Amino acid sequence: MAYRETPKIAARKQYIREKILQAAAELTAEQGFSGTSVSAIAARAGVATGSVYRYFPNKSALCTEVFRTATSREIAQVKSALEATGNVKKRLHAAVSTFADRALRSRRLAYSLIAEPVDPQLDQERLNYREHYANLFAAAIQEGIASEELCPQHPQISGAALVGALAEALIGPLAARIRDDTTGSASPKTQYSEQQMIKEITAFCLRAVGINETVL
Repeated sequence: MAYRETPKIAARKQYIREKILQAAAELTAEQGFSGTSVSAIAARAGVATGSVYRYFPNKSALCTEVFRTATSREIAQVKSALEATGNVKKRLHAAVSTFADRALRSRRLAYSLIAEPVDPQLDQERLNYREHYANLFAAAIQEGIASEELCPQHPQISGAALVGALAEALIGPLAARIRDDTTGSASPKTQYSEQQMIKEITAFCLRAVGINETVL
């Protein structure tokens, strides 16, 4: 007779898997993907190192799952801002500032998602992540063109350009702040107010799609 897993055993396995994923997510937020080892994840989750491999074939597969979970959460926040009530300018402003604000508040995780060197499997996930953002921005831009809030433009190109601008504008500040967190001191590049930085990035992105935005 073939073995049939009982609901109790299935629930226990799911619980352990979730514990491992949570531990991996916490360590990634603290140390990045490169600084996270399977043994450290196992210790944080309270399981044997071998147990991790019962649920994930290797570190890359585990990190990919962490990446998907983290990016899904971040995408949901931007999507919510873009689908809120209000005109396109208001919603794009909220979406861009939300992206930048969340990145600067969780800088190690944001840097890992945006720019940390990773293996090919994770790199493909990153491309998917950027494409998803680009599609969300493109839909909002298309709506703005239709309502004549925005000038005629190619929505998909503009959407992808916004994602690129956001990532490029944040890489340097995120890396600098991670160094400051490590050394305990602020370098000249990081003395710029984070709120002012968010305003500047948001204004640039809005101007890029044809919305006049002045930074005060």
